[in-house]
Amino acid sequence: MMLSTKGRYGIKAMVDIASEYGKGRLSVNQLAEKQGVSVAYLEQLIAALKKAGLVDSARGVSGGYTLSRSPEEISVGEVLRALEKTTAIVDCVDVEGSKCENACSCSARPLWLKLQRRIDDVLNTTTIKDMADDYQIQLERMNK
Repeated sequence: MMLSTKGRYGIKAMVDIASEYGKGRLSVNQLAEKQGVSVAYLEQLIAALKKAGLVDSARGVSGGYTLSRSPEEISVGEVLRALEKTTAIVDCVDVEGSKCENACSCSARPLWLKLQRRIDDVLNTTTIKDMADDYQIQLERMNK
């Protein structure tokens, strides 16, 4: 699985929003500045996250974005599926089904399925809170 910039920047945005969970909202401008990405691109990612029910928004002076649920209730897998549509490493293991005519007779498919199960396990058991906590530890180490 090769993550696109959608997945990478979307995860980073969710971690940034999680770091402010319960304290207030982050504007798309604040998020874009933190990540060094354009506001227009980030707005596309946030729209997909909002459509998936992962973020809420508010307009106005104190407007911006917040998580729709607590960070420990949102898995990295949910976020990636909202942005990337799939986490499949190869087409034949995708949940949507395979277009591969050789899926049943492919000697490598058992390996791809095993890898996919492990990847999905990590993505589905790692929460945005886990990532935000790890990021905070990383920042503290850098500032020592």
